Amino acid sequence: MSDLLRLAKNQDRRLRAGHLWVYSNEVDNDATPLRDFVPGQVVNIENAQRRWLGLGYVNPNSLICARLITRTPKVALDRSLLVHRIKVALAARERLYAAPYYRLLFGEADGVPGTVVDRYGDYLAVQLTTAGMETQREALIDALVKVLKPAGIILRNDSSVRELEGLARYVEIAHGDVPDRVMLEEGGCRFEVSLAQGQKTGWFFDQAANRDQFLRYVPGRRVLDVCSYVGAWSVRAAHAGADGVVAVDASAHALEQMLHNTELNALSGRVSSLQGDAFQVLRDLRAQRERFDVVVLDPPAFIKRKKDLKEGMLAYRRLNEAALGLLGRDGLLVTASCSFHMQRDQLLRTVLQAARHGDRSLQLLQQGQQSPDHPIHPAIPETAYLKAFYLRVLPTL
Repeated sequence: MSDLLRLAKNQDRRLRAGHLWVYSNEVDNDATPLRDFVPGQVVNIENAQRRWLGLGYVNPNSLICARLITRTPKVALDRSLLVHRIKVALAARERLYAAPYYRLLFGEADGVPGTVVDRYGDYLAVQLTTAGMETQREALIDALVKVLKPAGIILRNDSSVRELEGLARYVEIAHGDVPDRVMLEEGGCRFEVSLAQGQKTGWFFDQAANRDQFLRYVPGRRVLDVCSYVGAWSVRAAHAGADGVVAVDASAHALEQMLHNTELNALSGRVSSLQGDAFQVLRDLRAQRERFDVVVLDPPAFIKRKKDLKEGMLAYRRLNEAALGLLGRDGLLVTASCSFHMQRDQLLRTVLQAARHGDRSLQLLQQGQQSPDHPIHPAIPETAYLKAFYLRVLPTL
């Protein structure tokens, strides 16, 4: 079985520019047929001139058929390399965060493609999305234990992305014990979340920096938090002095946990909840002539694939139109998108169209992106996915 993957002529430009992915149509299938490789196999990648480009892993069944791991000769993909990558990532987080609650590894940006690790104090939630990292599962767990000595590690390998790699979906304790709920801290507030049953890996650390910026706008204001999940925006708004918060989510279980988190922070009665589809709840609030000073929109990704762009943009426009209709005079709209295929300028243009439909004017006060524990790889646009806008909403000029 060959361990050499050769690229076709002129197909090495992206790798030489710093990207880490190889697409199946970029491979010289005559010299190194993809069918001859097994998913997760470690390979040496070279260009058409047989110049070595780096070491990576391959999956012949995936559109992204190979991912580069290292450009340093004589380095193996093993526990030792993973220990080094974890230590490098940890050093950055420890400079940025006073407490151990953050995303520790963010895939390609931290040199571990197909890997996400979130840290909740003594507990880690790990998500592997590629066959290459699935084969390195035990080495990764051993490396995490060596560097961090966690009390427990849970594998949240239940993402639908794994199906693109031909991988089964499962949730499993990989080390130690993980309780039903774990505690985390953010912005002076405490939250309990479930690592086994919560969305993604239990918490959305990527919005933490945007929530920090949000707090200046909420004291004395009435806040509506749409797609609230377990209350990150809602609880922090109440803690910052909002004059009442209403949290909206489709999940009754998430809202129950949100109310529990208000109690943890001695904020009982400061946050109320509405369970239901966001679009329907917003329509109902409009019919009831409710008004808010601040509306937060932090929806799930409406655009998961490029072919969903048109339909997804319509969903973002409808949601923002509904939110704008609930804002009082001189209100603030905080609107976000985690859809990579929805570019920053497209989102802003969509919100502007929603405002013009309601005869409102907008002032862009500031912009946000993912928190620094989700670093952006400059050569990989796909690692920059989160957009947030803080918009002052005024009558038409």
